[in-house]
Amino acid sequence: MASLIGETVFESNGQAPAPSKDFYQLVITKKEVIWRFWKISLRSEFRNTNPGELRETHKEYLDDSSLQAQIATVLGANIVSYTLNLCRGNFDYLERLPDALLLYLILYLDLEDVAQLSQTSRRFEKLCSSDALWERIVENSCDTITPEMRALSKELTDLQDYTDYIA
Repeated sequence: MASLIGETVFESNGQAPAPSKDFYQLVITKKEVIWRFWKISLRSEFRNTNPGELRETHKEYLDDSSLQAQIATVLGANIVSYTLNLCRGNFDYLERLPDALLLYLILYLDLEDVAQLSQTSRRFEKLCSSDALWERIVENSCDTITPEMRALSKELTDLQDYTDYIA
């Protein structure tokens, strides 16, 4: 499972709450937490401010409540909670699996479970509502799909693509 983890474990960016226009980036690697910030201001005292970067080991980040508060302000408390878990070594391997493999696994779920899974994250919502998944569910559920039905489905899909293209 460790091979699923790349050098960059997590990355997110955001803009500070209004009225600030400051930009922030958070990168979690296997060994450290990197917090980058760019002051964007029309005020003369910040005009010559260079972008900054703060690097901490995972252990240092776990103890740095000040940095955690900054990240919570910009990216939200859920991101802080997630990054704390990453720094403790609690990786979310399911989120790192490729879409094709996840679709294959979802096929084994009951339809009620697919509906519940779709509410857990944006990624699973996208996967659970994808045409690829539902086409395979219908294929697995219906024994009577004939080649003519497949051809008609393809024609209708092509026609829809064409009307979307010209619209």
